[in-house]
Amino acid sequence: MNLATALDADLALESPRDVPATLDAFLAQVERRAFRLAELQLGHREDALDAVQDAMLRLVRHYRDKPAQEWTPLFWGILRRRIVDLQRRRKVRSIVVGWLGGGRDDDGDELPAWEPADQGPGPLDRLQDGQSYADLAAAVRQLPQRQREAFMLRVLEGLDVAETAQAMGCSEGSVKTHLSRAMHRLRDQLENWR
Repeated sequence: MNLATALDADLALESPRDVPATLDAFLAQVERRAFRLAELQLGHREDALDAVQDAMLRLVRHYRDKPAQEWTPLFWGILRRRIVDLQRRRKVRSIVVGWLGGGRDDDGDELPAWEPADQGPGPLDRLQDGQSYADLAAAVRQLPQRQREAFMLRVLEGLDVAETAQAMGCSEGSVKTHLSRAMHRLRDQLENWR
């Protein structure tokens, strides 16, 4: 089974293009895919759960009165910004802890050094074709952030160019450029899976 078949089988339970009539139904439909996207970008299960929960809460609090057709790009835009926020916080935290940890206090006693959270395999690695998925995930993580976002929203989530542009906060031309560059890099990195 190839990667596309594995992803299709896993994500095809519900089509991302079908917009449910209620916000609760929309959130139930998008929850699993959103978690997978967040975990792939953040590399940490708990951070991904937090990001998805925050994005859902923000959508409910601020956009529940919007038409159902607007929920999809609004939700993915909120989630994208939440993921970026978590990535920035993680980077700042590691810098600050690096300054503070691992040294000695005023009495000469060694201070505890900060150790990052375990980045072990999560539920995404349990797909039927685990190795090809792991290779794709590693290749996607190596993409520059904007290329990674364009690839995930367009290819994995199935948003159209206009919805992706709205979610990413850029022009449709930028989405096309980012996606084209991402696809080129992924083809080069995943040549063995052809």
